[in-house]
Amino acid sequence: MEPNIHQILQQYWQYSAFRPLQEDIIQSVLAGSDTLALLPTGGGKSICFQVPALAKPGICLVISPLIALMKDQVEQLQKRNIAAVAIHSGLSKHEIDIILDNCVFGQIKFLYVSPERLQTSIFRERVKRMSVSLLAVDEAHCISQWGYNFRPSYLQIAELRSLLPNIPVLALTATATEVVKQDIQDKLLFQKARVFQQSFARANLSYSCLPTEDKHGRLLGILQKVPGSAVVYVRSRRQTGETAKWLQARGISTGIYHAGLSFADRTKFQQQWIENKIRVIIATNAFGMGIDKPDVRLVIHLDLPETLEAYYQEAGRAGRDGRYSYATILLGPADAEDLRNKVAEAHPPIETLKRVYQALANYYQIAVGSGEFTSFDFQIEDFTRTYKLKALEVHHAIRKLETEGLLQLNEAYYAPSKLYFAVNHEELYKFQVAHHEFDLLLKTLLRIYGGNVYTSFVKINERQIAGYMRTTEAAVRKALEYLNQRNIVEYEPQREAPQLLFTTPRYDAANLPLDKFKLTQFRKTALQKAEAVINYLETTSRCRTQLLLRYFGEITDELCRVCDFCLTRKKEQRQEDNQKFLQEQIVTHLTQQPLHPKALVNLFEPKFAAELTNLIRDMLEKGQLKYNSQSKLQLVKS
Repeated sequence: MEPNIHQILQQYWQYSAFRPLQEDIIQSVLAGSDTLALLPTGGGKSICFQVPALAKPGICLVISPLIALMKDQVEQLQKRNIAAVAIHSGLSKHEIDIILDNCVFGQIKFLYVSPERLQTSIFRERVKRMSVSLLAVDEAHCISQWGYNFRPSYLQIAELRSLLPNIPVLALTATATEVVKQDIQDKLLFQKARVFQQSFARANLSYSCLPTEDKHGRLLGILQKVPGSAVVYVRSRRQTGETAKWLQARGISTGIYHAGLSFADRTKFQQQWIENKIRVIIATNAFGMGIDKPDVRLVIHLDLPETLEAYYQEAGRAGRDGRYSYATILLGPADAEDLRNKVAEAHPPIETLKRVYQALANYYQIAVGSGEFTSFDFQIEDFTRTYKLKALEVHHAIRKLETEGLLQLNEAYYAPSKLYFAVNHEELYKFQVAHHEFDLLLKTLLRIYGGNVYTSFVKINERQIAGYMRTTEAAVRKALEYLNQRNIVEYEPQREAPQLLFTTPRYDAANLPLDKFKLTQFRKTALQKAEAVINYLETTSRCRTQLLLRYFGEITDELCRVCDFCLTRKKEQRQEDNQKFLQEQIVTHLTQQPLHPKALVNLFEPKFAAELTNLIRDMLEKGQLKYNSQSKLQLVKS
C-alpha cells in the first residue's frame, strides 16, 4: 500500500496541510499525468515532486539548471534523512560514475542533474537501468526560446523521455507567459494539457515605482520609514560594496552578496541576514535562489531588471509570510535608455563570439575535437588580462555561446574537499605496511569518515584531520596529494571558482556552428522584454498588479488596492470626498447667514483650515460665493 501523501508531508516536513494547488498537482502526478505547475516564488514547488516521489517506489530524476539550487535541495533532503545526490560540472568523472552506480543499485531517492548531462553516454546508459518513477523539470521556462534565461540543453529532455517511456513529467516554474506555457508543453511532449496555475497576484505585496534623481537618498528614506528585513538589488558587484558602505555610514546594518565573494563571506553575510543580525543585504541577481526567508518586508531595485519575469521572481521574495510588504523600483532619469543599451550590448556580434571562443580554447589548451564535458576553473580577470579582452564583452559572449549550446558557465560556488579510497582493504593494508609514514593519516581518515570512503566520495575537512593528527593543515594536504598521485586515494581539494564547461567537442572557431537567424531573434525578444519593463515602470494610469498579470496572460479588472497607483487613487478619492463634505458644510452654514471668512473657518476643526481657505477661494472664482457690502461671504443664488 502506497504511503498517504499527508502522512509523508507530516513525517518529513512537519506540515499539517498542503498549500493551495500543491495537493492537486501531486494527485495529477500520482495519476501518471504530464503536468505543468506554475507557482509563485516561495509557493512550495519542490514539495510538488518530492512528496509524490516519496509515495512511489523508484527514483525521481530532477533536472535543474543551477548548481547552488541543486546543492541546497540535496542538503535539505539529506537533513530529512532522504537519500539525494546531484551531478553537475563541479564533479570529477569518477565521482559521477560512483553516483550513477549508486542510483542504479543503491537506495537513492532523488537524483538531481544539470540538463547538459542528459546527452552523455555514461548518463544515458545508466538511466536506462534505473527504476525511474518521475521526471521533474525545475525552472521549466528555460526550455522556451520565447521566455527568459533560455537553455538549449533543456531541449534534450524530450529525447530523454524516449528512454523512460510511460514515466510522467512534472514541469515547474514561477513565471511563464501564455506563449511560454504552450512551448513548455510542446517541447516536453505532453500528451494532453494538465496545467495548474496559481494567480500571479500577491495580495500582500505593494508594488511601486518611484522616480528620483537621488537613489541613495530615496533608498535611505524608505529604509527609515519602513521597518524590517530588506533586499536591495543592484546591477554590479562594485555597486554592492559602494551602496553598503554608504548605508553603513548612516547607521543601517548591511551586508553584501555577489558571485565574486568567497564562499566564507557569502555564507557569513547570508546567515547574518537570515538571522536578522544585519537588516539589509545588497546583492546582484546572483542572490535569492533557494534562500527561504519569510519575513522580508522590502525588496528594492536600484537598477532596472532586464525582464518582468526576473522582476516578479526577485520582488516575490518579499512577504512570503503573508504580511504586508513592499517591492519598489527606484527609477532614474536615464534608466530606461540605459536598459535598452545594456540589453543591446548583451548580444555581441558573431565575430566577437568566435574570438572569445578561440581565446578560451587557447587558454585551456583544448585541441580541436576534444574537451567535451570538460570543466575548468574560470578566473575572468586572468583570462581577460591574458588576451587583452574586456570583461563585460567576455561575459556577454560566453552567455551567448551558452544559448548556442557550446559552453556553460556556472557562477562561483563552494565545493569542499572530497576523498575516495581508490584501492580495496587488502591493497590499502599492503600500502600501510610498506609506507608506515602514512599509516596514521589513513587510520585517521577511516576513524573520522568510516567505510563510506571505499564506496563514494566523502566531504573531508583537512583542518579537522590535522587536529586529530596534531600536525598542520598544509602537511595533511601535501600527504593527500601524494596519495592521490600514487592512486591510493582520489583527492579533490576545496575550490570555489566559477566553472566553465565545454558541452561539445571543441570546434575550430572559424567554423563555429552559430545560428545567425536565432541570435537575431534572441536579440529582438530581449529588446521586447526590456520594453515591457519600461512600459510597466512608465505606466502611471493603471494598477501595477494588473500590469504584471496582463503580461503573464492573466486578465482582471480587480484592483490590488496596495500598489502605488491604487494607494494614490484611494488618497485622491478621500480628498475628493473630503472636499465634497466641506463644501456641503460651507453651503449649510452660509444658508443660515453670511459670515466673515475667518468666522466661517473657525466653525471647522483646525486641521481643515488650509483646505477650507483653498476651497473658499475656488468657490469665489467659480461664482458660487461672493462678498456682500459688509465683506462677509454669502451664497450666490443660481
